[in-house]
Amino acid sequence: MFGWEFPPHISGGLGTACYGLTKGLAELNNMDVIFVVPKAFGDEDHSGMELIGANTVSILKKEIQFENIQKKLEYYEIDSQIIPYVGEDEFWELKSGKYSKKLRFIKTDEGLKVDFSGEYGANLLQEIRNYSIVSELISRNTTFDIIHAHDWLAYPAGIAAKKISGKPLVIHVHATEFDRSGGEVNPKVYAIEREGMEMADKIIAVSNFTKKIIVEKYDISPDKITTVYNAVEPVSNKESTITRKGTNEKVVTFLGRITMQKGPEYFIEAANLVLKKMDKVKFVMAGSGDMMNAMIVRTAELGISDHFYFTGFLKGNDVQEMFNLTDVFVMPSVSEPFGIVPLEAMQSKVPVIISNQSGVSEILEHAIKIDFWDTYAMADAIYGLLNYPALSELFKEEGKIEVDNLKWVNSAKKVCEVYESALKI
Repeated sequence: MFGWEFPPHISGGLGTACYGLTKGLAELNNMDVIFVVPKAFGDEDHSGMELIGANTVSILKKEIQFENIQKKLEYYEIDSQIIPYVGEDEFWELKSGKYSKKLRFIKTDEGLKVDFSGEYGANLLQEIRNYSIVSELISRNTTFDIIHAHDWLAYPAGIAAKKISGKPLVIHVHATEFDRSGGEVNPKVYAIEREGMEMADKIIAVSNFTKKIIVEKYDISPDKITTVYNAVEPVSNKESTITRKGTNEKVVTFLGRITMQKGPEYFIEAANLVLKKMDKVKFVMAGSGDMMNAMIVRTAELGISDHFYFTGFLKGNDVQEMFNLTDVFVMPSVSEPFGIVPLEAMQSKVPVIISNQSGVSEILEHAIKIDFWDTYAMADAIYGLLNYPALSELFKEEGKIEVDNLKWVNSAKKVCEVYESALKI
């Protein structure tokens, strides 16, 4: 299994979903998962699986195990198609030699390991390339039956593993470039996504909403795609750990990346409408992103800054504490392949409002659903949940029961069915 992030080092729902699914697979008892990330930090919870950081693998070091001999043999061998270099001077010196066109030069440290940031920085495409090269080496020296690559960042790694091993490739589409960009598609990202979809033996989509995009925008046969919905990790709501509000004001929360895809501007416009009808309410925008400054400016323009809090990115226990303070959670996403955060809110007995343009709306019954652009409907829903206790209590209690039945082990069983069908091809 190849992925780009793993808890606690995450930037959104991708790492959370990878963690939940691997734990679900571990519960099935007939599955051994080796999860490869670009950078392992050492504090990840990888119980029930093996976690490998590509940053810990020497590109010249190989390990083999002979059958019927309980001993591993490590040795060093220069791969004929990979040439490591430590510094720029060495690179140009090597580059001046005569080599096959198939050779790839890759920068390493003194230990012949590739340094990965594991983030989404300016060198992302280069890191994706390096990750695929190291993944190729890992695949040569690992025994496995099937390859599972999560999202576009890991598709090249999955393809490299397939080419080396001949094993079937399953890709997991958690989002597409059309979701992230709002139509202004990056052609390089689109090309990587499309190659992954074409090379894959089977495709898992996190919703029918995403499956439709794959079919229409990438020209992939629907027969190749299976929808497997995400789930949520169970949490314990012990009374002693519940954070108490220091005010009698209601709290309405937006929690996610503050980007175009998540619709933060619609949340602010709806908040402005609510504040025209009631005063004792605070709005929280928890997260970070490229639209954060613009959103701060917009609240100032509307004159509602004294009712707004921008917390920055939250993770771990901070997320749970935020839910403990929240009376209504809103996810007004413009294009959301799935959306795990509403499930986490419902698990904490918080009523949720979600957009019809989210995959999670396909499976939830006890959530209020609105179109992301309909700020009047959003404001009406917020006002109703804040002012009618019986309505709020209904969504709290029934929502908690509903989401508690969405277990990762059930998603894992469906993923296993996809594996079985891929192995028969």
